[in-house]
Amino acid sequence: KGIELAPRSRSFPSVTANSLFISLEAMAEVACDVGAFDLATPLIPWGKLLPRKQEEVMDIVIRGHSPDLWQVAMDPPASMDEVRSALAFPGAALTFRGLAYSTKMPGGKGQRILEPCSGHLEPGQLVALMGPSGSGKTTLLDMLAAKKTSIYEGEVRINGQLRDPRTFRRIAAYVGQEDRMPAYWRVREALQFNAKLKAPAAECSCQASVDDLVNVILEEFGLTDVAETYIGGAEVRGISGGQRRRVSLARGVVARAPILFCDEPTSGLSATDAERCASALHSITRKLNVLAVVVIHQPRVEVVRMFDRLLLLTSSPGRMIYSGPMAQAVPYFRSLGFSISDHVNPADVLMDFVTPGSSSDASAALIKAFHALQRPGVEAEADGAAESAGKTVAELLLAMRPHNAGDRPITSLRPGGHVSERAAPLHRQLAAVLGRKLRITVRNPLALALQIVVPAFMGLVLGSIFQNVGREAFVQQVPFFFIFVTNFCFSSLGFMPALVDEREYMKYETSEALYNEWAISLANLLVDVPLAVLGACANIKIVFFFVGLPADSWEILYPWTLSVFLVFDSLFACVAAFAKDAQVAQFVATPFLTVFMLFNGFVVSEAGAPVWLRWVFQLSPNFHAMQSIVTGIAALEGPDANFVARAFGYEYGREAEARKALIAIFLVCRALQVVGLKLFNHVQR
Repeated sequence: KGIELAPRSRSFPSVTANSLFISLEAMAEVACDVGAFDLATPLIPWGKLLPRKQEEVMDIVIRGHSPDLWQVAMDPPASMDEVRSALAFPGAALTFRGLAYSTKMPGGKGQRILEPCSGHLEPGQLVALMGPSGSGKTTLLDMLAAKKTSIYEGEVRINGQLRDPRTFRRIAAYVGQEDRMPAYWRVREALQFNAKLKAPAAECSCQASVDDLVNVILEEFGLTDVAETYIGGAEVRGISGGQRRRVSLARGVVARAPILFCDEPTSGLSATDAERCASALHSITRKLNVLAVVVIHQPRVEVVRMFDRLLLLTSSPGRMIYSGPMAQAVPYFRSLGFSISDHVNPADVLMDFVTPGSSSDASAALIKAFHALQRPGVEAEADGAAESAGKTVAELLLAMRPHNAGDRPITSLRPGGHVSERAAPLHRQLAAVLGRKLRITVRNPLALALQIVVPAFMGLVLGSIFQNVGREAFVQQVPFFFIFVTNFCFSSLGFMPALVDEREYMKYETSEALYNEWAISLANLLVDVPLAVLGACANIKIVFFFVGLPADSWEILYPWTLSVFLVFDSLFACVAAFAKDAQVAQFVATPFLTVFMLFNGFVVSEAGAPVWLRWVFQLSPNFHAMQSIVTGIAALEGPDANFVARAFGYEYGREAEARKALIAIFLVCRALQVVGLKLFNHVQR
């Protein structure tokens, strides 16, 4: 009070509140964040505020015509800013020493991709990892993020502690170039999914804590307005490509990751969307104390200014050329004698300098300069940080507990301070994955209709073809049983592409330690199978109504045909888990179908098969179902039917053996499905 802040330009309107004279420009200059002002903070010129923030400041100024302006400006009420402060993550510094990678060429000759690199990155920084194609920037990012599947050299430390790749995923998140999410998922649900599966048990039990974090991240990434919109895809319209990219980034941050790795998050986006992504990352690093390492290729000048630190590489092989503050990069290159205009994008100029073969190539000289001027200091800083032991992963997780958790233990911390691989126990993983599966299934009416309507239609067709076959001689009924059982072999074949597509985003989520492969297998079993069974039941009921078999035969026909459906459904799910893609999955499944259709006792009898192939009958679901159906219904129809059954080589009294065989095949296929999901088709890096 009593202090006048004179506006620099009289064109800005001044407003008065409690004898305080303040202009629009002056308010902007003392803004720490829009809506929360502190005179002790560094000045921010009005021209550097984004248009959205300028509008919010203007709204505050307009409200300031009342005597409440002083309160609005100097003492804001409890708001999202206080929530941000409470949710800020503990610092996780990243130190790497001697990271290098080589690969073998087809002729067996080794090729160096990345020469040894070292460095130290502090929390709360947005770090740009830049370089031309072939410089190894993505390779370096993958090694830092523990995503590299090939053997490499060097070490990575977190707060001076040697990194454990198994537990590192608890405090780090990786966002690749592809945005893989279910189309019928809503934006808010996507963030809540990651937040709940990475939250400590004490916080997960408090929905308000999870919602607070989700709301903060939605606001920072500019997704609040589309929070209830579908992600979208080929089958349903949803958010834009730029928004989808921001959702992927937001999922990484909301997973309570003090360290975030991003592989070219702005690739394929418009200039505006790219700037929004960079702006969101910049804001998150400041407000949540996140260390974000971003591979980026020639960003526009507005994006360049948002980065705090630059790691610049050259190619053939990848070697570090600059490691330091982004703001000092241009002065550093000028000190080496390079001319860089103030009116050009520094990223473009620097990339020209470090790209071998370009007209401005100076990579050889820059490598020598780096070794002479920067490398000793960079390595000394990395060595010093490696010797300074800070918080372990367990201590970081403890520090991220909500304030009201008290002394309650974290269930994901095992006795002795050992950290489990995943934050959520299996029951919470299953609840989250099952809840998502139910929602996206219910929201897809076409998929629901296909699983019910198509089997029902096939039942009408099959029933019409074999209408009143139950009144014919038993020998004419056997071909119907063969066709009917075979019909259920194909029922689940068409769903294999959907299983392969689902596996794509499952691989990303399990690699981020969100849940176990068992969780998604059980969720699919509890949602997809009942729906498919409902369609199968409709098929069986309709066919049975048409064929005119005795009522007692329902108790024989229904359970055995349904068992065949369940066994082949598990078989196809197993094949889809191992196959590289949908085409390969269907190609591999075809021989199983062919063999089991042939070895069913009707086309090829057990007595007529080659001796060395008779063991196939014991594995054929078709044979077990056909034998049980034919002998069971023949027993109801009398001696003539029994004679026909024996003529086909079917034996009586083997139902118990058939049940055991089908149950065993079902369980083995489901277990192998989990093995396939866990061990095969990883993204090779």
